Formats: sequence, structure tokens, C-alpha cells
Amino acid sequence: MTDLRALASGAAAMMFVGSSVAVSGLLADAPFWTAQALRYALATVLLLLAARLTGHRVRCPRGVEWAWLAGVAGSGLVLFNVGLVRGSEHAEPAVLGVAVACVPLALALGGARRPSPGLLLGAAVVTAGAALVQGGGRTDAAGVGWAALVLACEVGFTLLAVPVLRRHGPFGVSVHTCALATAAFAGIGLVTEGPGAAATLRPEHLAASLHLAVVVTALAFVLWYGCVGRVGAGRAGLLCGLAPIAAAGTGVVLGGPVPGPAVWIGVLTVAAGLAVGLRAGRGVEALL
Repeated sequence: MTDLRALASGAAAMMFVGSSVAVSGLLADAPFWTAQALRYALATVLLLLAARLTGHRVRCPRGVEWAWLAGVAGSGLVLFNVGLVRGSEHAEPAVLGVAVACVPLALALGGARRPSPGLLLGAAVVTAGAALVQGGGRTDAAGVGWAALVLACEVGFTLLAVPVLRRHGPFGVSVHTCALATAAFAGIGLVTEGPGAAATLRPEHLAASLHLAVVVTALAFVLWYGCVGRVGAGRAGLLCGLAPIAAAGTGVVLGGPVPGPAVWIGVLTVAAGLAVGLRAGRGVEALL
């Protein structure tokens, strides 16, 4: 996989993730934890089938690898969703979106041993552009705290996977983290929503869960970790700025309003940041 192909894979992954914002709205009145358990269980099965069909071996983790994989699942999948749910009680969605928009800069700082000034500048510009796309919102002190947790968890989803990517590859990391997330969400759902919650899922809930499992989880995870493994977390992190743009575009396709001038300025800012950061980050030594 060439760098250009890897970057294209990472960009596609972030576009898929961005599309989840509108689709997730269909689960607003669903038993959340049970729906998430269904999503990740289905993704695990699909990933195992895809790995078998494409000849990718899924190895059993050993020793400390379990801790890294549990960290990815616990932070990037479970705690991330907890932060979104609880944070929405104290902050408008845009506030949490801006927190996620800070991921490119955080990964540029933590994803390479010697991040170049150009990479850091590009990440800062991408972050600013993504924040413009998201817009502002009201919050309180607790909302700020939950937003910080969301940011930390999103960064953890990438950085905690780096130590195990070399041995397990994108398929292995995706399979094991989805399986661990399934167990965690199923346990939370059983305690908070009861064993009969799955029976209350309506056809639109199942359709949304299917999209999230196939596109946003199974496909996007493999594409993203393949990109990180090839170009490094710092450089790949720049592509996170595409997620809010995809979210805004998906909203328009589904009948939402056309974005205002600030959003278009944000899109151009993200593009400028990507041009600067990706070019400067070519020679950056990644952690992987």
C-alpha cells in the first residue's frame, strides 16, 4: 500500500465516520447500549468473515497485548460513547464536535517522535477549520469535562492501537476491539436496559445499526488502522478533519439545510491544513 493509497483509505474512513452523525439520530429513541452491543457484535462477525475471505490471519492476543486492545475498546469505543451520552446532558452537540475536531492536533503532538513544524501547523489549521464546520454551542463546566473526555478517548482509539498494529494488523485490532466492546456494551445494556431491550428495537433502529456496523465500524476501522500503520498516527490524524465535513454533507443529502458561510470557510481551511500538513509530514518518523 503506497502512502497515497493509505491516505485515501484513511480519508474514506473519516468520511464514513462523519456519515454516522446523521444515521445515529435514528437511534435517539432506541435502547442505546443494547443497540451498540448489536452493532459491535455484527461488526465482529463481519470482520472475521472478511479476514477469512481475504486471507488475513487473526491472531490471539498474548500478554500485555490484551491491555492495549482493552484500552482501545475501553477508551475509543465504550468511554467515548459514555462521554457523548453524558456530555449531551450538559453541552450542545457542537461543543462535543469541536472536542473531536481537536484530534488532528492531539495526534500530531502524540503520534510522532519528532513532529515537524509543518505537520503541527497543518494540524492546527485542520483543527481550526473543523471547529468552524462544527460551529459553537452552549455548555457548562461539566460539559467541558465531558468534552475533554471525548477528545482523550478519540485520541486513545488511535494511539493505544499503535503498539499492537504491527503484529495484529488492521483486521486483528478491529476484530478484538469490537469483540471487547460488544461484551462491555452488552453488560451495560443488561444492567441498565434489561434483557428484553433488544425486542424493542424497531426496523429503523436495526437499519441504522446495520449501517453503523458495516460502514462506520467494520469497513472504517480496517481502512483507518491500515492508514495509521502505513503513514503513522500523526500524519493520519490530519484526516480526522474530514469527519465533520462529511457529517455536514450527509445532513444536506438527508434533507437538512445548506451550510452557511462559516462552514464553507471551515471546509477551505481544512483543505489548506491538509495540504500543508501532509506535505510537511512526509518525512516524519512515526511511532509505529
